[in-house]
Order: sequence, then structure tokens, then C-alpha cells
Amino acid sequence: MYEYKFVKVDLKSTWKGTKPEEDYHTVIEQHGAEGWRLVQIFAPAIAGYGAAEFYEIIFEKKID
Repeated sequence: MYEYKFVKVDLKSTWKGTKPEEDYHTVIEQHGAEGWRLVQIFAPAIAGYGAAEFYEIIFEKKID
């Protein structure tokens, strides 16, 4: 059986496009060090023109 964790990383708009408000690489490394395994990074298209407003980073960990 597995436990799941969902971490939201907001995106901010700039004149060059969008960028994450925090470093998602660091988020993944920190959770990996805690025993979480990356499952997927999901960016739902909910803003104007189908653009994403955030990343949803999905982790799993086996429950003993």
C-alpha cells in the first residue's frame, strides 16, 4: 500500500512567460531525501489560453 503527497508550486507571470515561485528541483530533492518517490509533475491548463497557473508535484511512499 502507498501513501501519496501532493505539493503545489505556484507559477508567476512575467513578461517572458511564466516561472515557478519556488525551485521545484529543490522541492523534489527535499522530498526524495525524506523517502518520497516522484510520481509525476502535473500542470493543469486552467488559466487563459490553456496556460497552467501552478505545478502539482505528486509523490508516493510505501506504507510499512
